[in-house]
Amino acid sequence: MFGKAVVTEGHFDVLNDNINGTRAIDEHTFASVAVLAERLEKLQRSNSVFGDVSFSPEVEELVHCESISGLC
Repeated sequence: MFGKAVVTEGHFDVLNDNINGTRAIDEHTFASVAVLAERLEKLQRSNSVFGDVSFSPEVEELVHCESISGLC
């Protein structure tokens, strides 16, 4: 039983909408990336089974976009 709302608190939905083009990329996008990156890092530290888990290329592109220009 893994409910999306319990696991993501909306951050997944923000990124999914950005990737699908139904939401503009804004500060909420980058905040969601930061929260999910922190959660992934905690999972990876807590159990090696998560060591190979990473963001999709689309999310990586959002991260790259933020680091280069601040906002796309």
